[in-house]
Amino acid sequence: MKELSKDVVIIGAGAAGMMCAIEAGKRGRRVVLIDHARKLAEKIRISGGGRCNFTNRHAKAEHFISNNPHFCHSALARFTPQDFIALLEKHGIRYHEKKLGQLFCDESSQHIIEMLKNECDDAGVLWHMSSQVERIDPCSANDDFSSATGRFRVTTERNSITASSLVVATGGLSIPQIGATALGYQIANQFGINVTSLRPGLVGLTFATEDFTAFKDIPGVSVDAEVSCEGVKFRENVLFTHRGLSGPAILQISSYWRPGNMLRVNLLPAEDAEHMIAAHQDSTRVLTNVLAQYLPKRFVQAWCSAVLAPLSLPVKPMSQYREHELRHIVDRLRDWQIAPTGTAGYKKAEVTLGGVDTHELSSKTMESRYVPGLYFIGEVVDVTGHLGGFNFQWAWSSGYAAGQVV
Repeated sequence: MKELSKDVVIIGAGAAGMMCAIEAGKRGRRVVLIDHARKLAEKIRISGGGRCNFTNRHAKAEHFISNNPHFCHSALARFTPQDFIALLEKHGIRYHEKKLGQLFCDESSQHIIEMLKNECDDAGVLWHMSSQVERIDPCSANDDFSSATGRFRVTTERNSITASSLVVATGGLSIPQIGATALGYQIANQFGINVTSLRPGLVGLTFATEDFTAFKDIPGVSVDAEVSCEGVKFRENVLFTHRGLSGPAILQISSYWRPGNMLRVNLLPAEDAEHMIAAHQDSTRVLTNVLAQYLPKRFVQAWCSAVLAPLSLPVKPMSQYREHELRHIVDRLRDWQIAPTGTAGYKKAEVTLGGVDTHELSSKTMESRYVPGLYFIGEVVDVTGHLGGFNFQWAWSSGYAAGQVV
């Protein structure tokens, strides 16, 4: 087995890992990037429908979820969305803003991957792909990690690499079909570093069959709605699927939902439902035709069947409803309460919520407070962004922060 000595070993050649490698290499550090995948940065490649939603102009700490909500302030302030945009412009990569500050490549996400690889190559980074990490050991014989020297030996099937800094950038559990593993959490556990509870984030929600029967025939239909849970609300599209609900509003709220929680949906966020219903209460038009002026007709039919019919509110001409019946309709339009039973799981989740406990890391450097030389960056850390480019910005910012000091 070949013996190598480097300054920095980075496990995980995704967004955060490559950014860290670039910055460390530019400082003259001898860096090796290890990744088990055969293809480089598959998560970047598939993101944003193949165009990579690489950041969000408005990225701030309030767009991130963590048990330690102030942790991400420092890194986000020192490497901003504008800093990453400048890197794209240096490489002539064209981009556009889609909505709400979300930035995408004009062409392919492959341009981002090639840009990062070229920057790594220019910084002298050594690539080990595909290469499986078999074990990690502290070089010191002292088992008390709080006083360890911070030097590590990383053993793969081909090499034994000694380094003074070890960076874990292995990502989370989301999208296992492209290679996600629990390796980063296992490394944290090995060194006695706490990992918070893990669950799928930015993911579709599923429902009991009996609760969703009326909607099973409208997959692909979407509704502009405001969805809230536990005091948090998002207004974007809600998409009906074969198994439940997805779309931007649902993906966003899924990161706040817990089993047993209700979702509250305002189906007419742009309208005053009470005023709208009152304007039609003397009409001979039936309720479904009135609502179809504001919502997709197939959804309206399913919703009336699932929500109003059990309340003994059949579809009939508006003029035939009594005042209290109209109030019930208004109430349901403004506050439709639904109870998910679960999520679509890690296979469909865009991110992993939870991770390496940020109370045990330096917010300035991403280094463990108790194991000198050990760093955690990117998705493996308990920092999860909202939908819309925020998670990539965390990867760039946390990778940059660690890259300045490893």
